[in-house]
Amino acid sequence: MENLSNISSVLVLNRLNLSSENVFPAFIFATLSYMIILFCNLVLILTIVLNKSLHQPMYLILLNLPINDLIGSSAFFLQIISDIVTNRKTMKYSACVAQAFFIHIYATGAVLMLTAMAYDRYIAICWPLKYNTIMIYANIMRIITVVWMSCLVLIGVLFFLLLRLPRCRSELTNPYCDNPSLLSLVCANTTINNIYGLLIVTISQVVSIGTILYTYLQILVACFRSKRSDTRAKALQTCATHLTVFLLLECLGLFTIISYRIKNISPHLRRFMGVSTLIFPPTLNPIIYGLRTKEIREKVVHFFQKRIIPS
Repeated sequence: MENLSNISSVLVLNRLNLSSENVFPAFIFATLSYMIILFCNLVLILTIVLNKSLHQPMYLILLNLPINDLIGSSAFFLQIISDIVTNRKTMKYSACVAQAFFIHIYATGAVLMLTAMAYDRYIAICWPLKYNTIMIYANIMRIITVVWMSCLVLIGVLFFLLLRLPRCRSELTNPYCDNPSLLSLVCANTTINNIYGLLIVTISQVVSIGTILYTYLQILVACFRSKRSDTRAKALQTCATHLTVFLLLECLGLFTIISYRIKNISPHLRRFMGVSTLIFPPTLNPIIYGLRTKEIREKVVHFFQKRIIPS
């Protein structure tokens, strides 16, 4: 029982294994990556918050995407940077669970938020006359609240099911903590956990992919019916931006999920794809939306011209 208690409270890290000459480059890479993510997402957040002209339904929903990205990237990078600097070989189980919880919140939240953004664009393009009636401030807050509460409830139950199980292993080889890596430490039947995990993935994918397929088909029909070429071009540009972000997240995320259930797949490839899910979307999302969304791009350029290069 004493040994089991020790195993339960402390994990042995066997995931970095950096040689002395690789520690500094790894530290620089991880720190710069996190600084870029932090800078880009904070710029997007501040641009929307500080400009009243951007306090519109589309941007209020978009505001939650960089917040969510910062949750996921911070949970990953702060732990990795700490491990590199301290050359730590152990980690508290509670800290691992906390990291895994926020990473799963990030993954689920990103999918649901992009779905909410697709719904907003659908109403704006297909029902423009009813947009201001449907997408009022109260309804926007309801949508945002439903997204966040859905994440908290779904992931909260996932980790409740995990924490009830006894553990008899302590070695962690994954680059970050997540539900599958924590389940690998369990010495009990995990059937319920696996079924519930697949249920979460199925529900989120059916809701998100189903909603986006329907809304985008309707948007395409509305665009081709429109006689105004400028309106059609703007709508298609907005949809292309959103679809690029969504497909990037889906490809990385689904591959990582499926790879845990394929025994013959390279563990190095699985780790690379998993880490990419935590690096590329949080880095590219603010850049894509900042460059492709005219209103945001103009506000960001104006801010830097005014603050950095004053006339």
